Amino acid sequence: MPVPFRSGPKVSPAARVRDYARVLVRSGLLTDHEVAAEVTSAARADVGAGADPLAVNAVGDARAELADEQESWPTVTDFDLLQDAFDELATRGVVVLQAVADHWAATAELTPRDERTERVVGVAWFTSADVWHAIEHGMLEVNLWHGDSANVAPGDDLLDDVVAVLGRHGLAAHFDEGRLEVAMRWQRRR
Repeated sequence: MPVPFRSGPKVSPAARVRDYARVLVRSGLLTDHEVAAEVTSAARADVGAGADPLAVNAVGDARAELADEQESWPTVTDFDLLQDAFDELATRGVVVLQAVADHWAATAELTPRDERTERVVGVAWFTSADVWHAIEHGMLEVNLWHGDSANVAPGDDLLDDVVAVLGRHGLAAHFDEGRLEVAMRWQRRR
């Protein structure tokens, strides 16, 4: 399904397919084969005739654009800082689930840990759509739960600790409308 970054009567189906290819390639969450299949499927649903060549070109263009841009990225990107922060959170008992499907999938990830009686202090998770938002808008929205899957709230020690860890790694974050908003550019190298 095409990504709804640009929509409306003035946005062509081809532009939506190119947007979708762009975020899938930049996210780095799928294999090359999976990206091609996803974009082709979206193109066929949205464009019809000529969908396959459009998909191939959109993916190729997105890869080339990313390769060119990577040349100007800093040695350590926000994505790298985020991964370092997540590594530190893991040592503190916070499970980090990147690009899970939804809250049900995040909950399902906790069940085996509960069965093994692993101590889970908290769970930080986000979806693929959250990654696409970070690509387009420079802000990653992260859900943060206590180990029992209860949402954090302002004043919770867990929330304060996670924000502090992100800050130590150079990422500003604040809590808004039930989620952490992490200011970061999703610059994941291919």
